[in-house]
Amino acid sequence: MTASVTPRTRTRLPAADRRHQILSATATLIAQRGYFGLSVQDVAHACGLTVPGVLHHFPSKDELLLAVLAHRDSEDAAALAAQFGETQEPVALDGVQAHRVCAAIMERNARQPELIRLFVVLGAEALTPDHPAHDFFRARRKRTLALFAAAFAALAADPRALARHVVALMDGLQLQWLEADGEIDLAAEWRRVSRTLFAADVDGASG
Repeated sequence: MTASVTPRTRTRLPAADRRHQILSATATLIAQRGYFGLSVQDVAHACGLTVPGVLHHFPSKDELLLAVLAHRDSEDAAALAAQFGETQEPVALDGVQAHRVCAAIMERNARQPELIRLFVVLGAEALTPDHPAHDFFRARRKRTLALFAAAFAALAADPRALARHVVALMDGLQLQWLEADGEIDLAAEWRRVSRTLFAADVDGASG
């Protein structure tokens, strides 16, 4: 089941609020249809705007796509920083800490299936080199692996391999969760695999 985007009556909004409205509507539409099934007219209709009204804030469809992706990543990073504390450099974690951080990521993702669907759809489409988000997803994957490898430095002889395995398990489990349409508890399933993955005593650990 996919959420629908209901056209809105045009109202005057501050520029920041209007940009946020456009980004939210675009994310929903891309999650439903993919980037190639999206038009700026669709976004304008959902926001109660004209096409020039949308393009005033985001000059092209490609720029709108990249702004959606950057916005969603920024919101997730801010949420994790607020929960665990922001540091300038990646911190090496022990098994329990790694469990807690990864569990928090999956718990947050479980609360926003539309966002996960957006990244799954776009991630697949962006495997094609000429896709406008191809470079974004390549850089994002490299950045994620580097951060996880640094965090797992004390947990494995090859922390980069562990990072790849963790990302693969997260991605695969999220895909199964989306396909199951509510039959899988994403956070609970991750906690089960996490206990084995990090070989840690997580009794009493959050999540």
